[in-house]
Amino acid sequence: MSVGPMGMTRRATISDVAREAGTGKTSVSRYLNGETNVLSSDLRSRIEAAIKRLDYRPNQMARGLKRGRNRLVGLLVADITNPYTVGVLRGVEAACHELGLMPLVCNAANEVEMERRYLQLMTTYRVEGVIVNALGVQEETLRPVGEGGTPAVLVDRSIDGLSTDMVGLDNAHAVTLGMRHLLEQGFDDIRFVVQPYEHVSSRRLREAAFRAALDEARATRSADSPPLQGQTIVLDLGDEDAAAGVHETLDRHLDEASNAAGRRVAYFAANGPVALSLALHLHARYGSRWQERVALMSIDDSEWAELIGVTTVRQPTYAIGYRAVEFLHERIEGGVDPAREAILPGELVIRRSTVWRGED
Repeated sequence: MSVGPMGMTRRATISDVAREAGTGKTSVSRYLNGETNVLSSDLRSRIEAAIKRLDYRPNQMARGLKRGRNRLVGLLVADITNPYTVGVLRGVEAACHELGLMPLVCNAANEVEMERRYLQLMTTYRVEGVIVNALGVQEETLRPVGEGGTPAVLVDRSIDGLSTDMVGLDNAHAVTLGMRHLLEQGFDDIRFVVQPYEHVSSRRLREAAFRAALDEARATRSADSPPLQGQTIVLDLGDEDAAAGVHETLDRHLDEASNAAGRRVAYFAANGPVALSLALHLHARYGSRWQERVALMSIDDSEWAELIGVTTVRQPTYAIGYRAVEFLHERIEGGVDPAREAILPGELVIRRSTVWRGED
């Protein structure tokens, strides 16, 4: 640090270092850029000592901009409080550290207008690339980023009409894993509970996989087995009144099932927030032993799911975030391959919720 007017400390500049070392700014700049082979050993030592004495810290952003590079990448997420997002972010941060990138994280808090504004803001910061895991970003919103020469990688969902790299879960396989487990455990009344899915590709894929698994199971079911019931239930977590109505509908369904001897009911949540909503409601209505009445499984393995013993399909969130940065880095470095997809498998984690027999 240097002392400025009125005795106030200020951050040392490259001019201060040059003056302290008895040389010019060009030599200091060459030292900072690693061009030490053109400097004498004595000059290198003087510059190094001056930097240490002044506690000089170069402005990496300014240096990068002069070279046309700032190593800054944008990460736009729909909801930073979602455990899925936290897991992806861990992978993003690790990969950025490994590759010398700096993530700029923007949380849209599930607001579509905020997503649009953040994307515009990222362009003003001249980010070198953008990773998008957002709720309502449309082709026309993201296209200017790509057309402006800024690479983009999508996480967890694709956007109709936009050709870009994407990394996410193998949704069909994840749902098939879950359905196979529920059917093997003898559940014959399965409700797939999902947030509004018309405009979110990952939700559409999961809902379609549920219906396909249900149709296949019905087609191969033996004639003497009880009929297999199944239905998609849409739960809008952003609308409290609508969500309360869905909870009441599920309550009636459970009451009817309890009056039908032998029926085993399972709720298959399409993601962690849906599963948490269901678990909280079921606990409030039926008490701590609600899992004797209905099984719950979920895509997303949140910490609370392990705590109360909910079966899940664990997403490889860390790997998803890490791979997204690798894809983006390859584009930043000039990669021109056609748009790629990295679809990663989930892992079935079996817990008490789907094997409960009420014996204790």
